[in-house]
Amino acid sequence: MTTMNIVLIFMELICFVTISHGYEVLYAINAGGDAFTDSHGIFYDGDPLDGKIGTASDFGKSLRIGRVPEEDELIYQTERYHTDSFHYDIPVPTDGEYILVLKFSEVYFTNADMKVFDVVLNSAHTIVKKLDIFKHVGKGVAHDEVIYFTVSRGILHLDGDESRVRNGQVRLEFVKILNYDNPKINGIILFKGHNRKDLDQIPRLQPVEEYFDHVLKDKLDVYEPDDDTIQNIREDAKQETPKIRKTSGPKQDNPYTLDDSSTMLPIFIAIGAFVPLLFCLCKM
Repeated sequence: MTTMNIVLIFMELICFVTISHGYEVLYAINAGGDAFTDSHGIFYDGDPLDGKIGTASDFGKSLRIGRVPEEDELIYQTERYHTDSFHYDIPVPTDGEYILVLKFSEVYFTNADMKVFDVVLNSAHTIVKKLDIFKHVGKGVAHDEVIYFTVSRGILHLDGDESRVRNGQVRLEFVKILNYDNPKINGIILFKGHNRKDLDQIPRLQPVEEYFDHVLKDKLDVYEPDDDTIQNIREDAKQETPKIRKTSGPKQDNPYTLDDSSTMLPIFIAIGAFVPLLFCLCKM
């Protein structure tokens, strides 16, 4: 197969996604991972920040990710995190209507109020405030944040606020909040449509209520539980440990083992050894 044939096939696939669904995929990346095509035919590039900022991790590969088909788990198993705020620059080349989808899953913490961070678009719009993935869906479950905005004459409009698009790009920032764990992202997609009706067709996750009801349907004591019972069941589901995936290769490194206390340990040991020596020298 010639290079030209490969290019033509790739262009046909892009046209299929755009025409058959009414939207166009302008940007898609697998944060912390390699290039990947999901069950909807959406092609994700490998992480453009690889080797530049933050840390890439595939620790999530040790888990089965809920709320998505198995062939789409990879996008939620790899991630990029950083000990400080970090960002991606997203192309917004023309005026139009857009939907930005941010993909997350919590693969480490087993409690809420541990990893909490903000997401800011174009340095002006806090599109997700104090995101706590575990509080939304628990551990090992996919969670998407979906943000709709428009661009007209180079001005981005979002929930009544405006900001200027510069050089055909907007900045997507994951903002560190003091005393909470590192901000992170698993995947990013930017869709463009001719109108809002087109964008209503983008692939969506299974509704979270439906997911938890399905997972725990055999545990229900009554056929039609009241609202409080349903809420309690869903909260219990978040606390359950997700199924561990059997892997053929070596166990993935835990991305959270290297914290500040571990890096400071050699310094504390050196100080502890130096103080008695200093005391002896003063006695001489």
